[in-house]
Amino acid sequence: MAIDGIEDYMLQCTSKQLFGIACPGCGTQRATALLFKGEFAAAFHMYPAIYTLIFLILFVVFNLFVKFKYDFKIKIGLLLLNVAIILVSYLLKMSPYF
Repeated sequence: MAIDGIEDYMLQCTSKQLFGIACPGCGTQRATALLFKGEFAAAFHMYPAIYTLIFLILFVVFNLFVKFKYDFKIKIGLLLLNVAIILVSYLLKMSPYF
């Protein structure tokens, strides 16, 4: 099964369609498709939070099966890290200076 045609099935950004402004999540699907194609640097360039989001998801799934002492604090820390990366990259993307 080829991944090249996956772009035909991606969802459109409602914010971009209605208001013409990209949302903070714009680029997630394309970055994921780039990861599947093996284009790791392009995926990071498309959506810088892609790797920390994957790490957060993997940690949460792992934590469903294995519990340990500071798991809640780690999840909150990873969540805050992701929010910070998403917001900073969004502001840089929307800035006219970059």
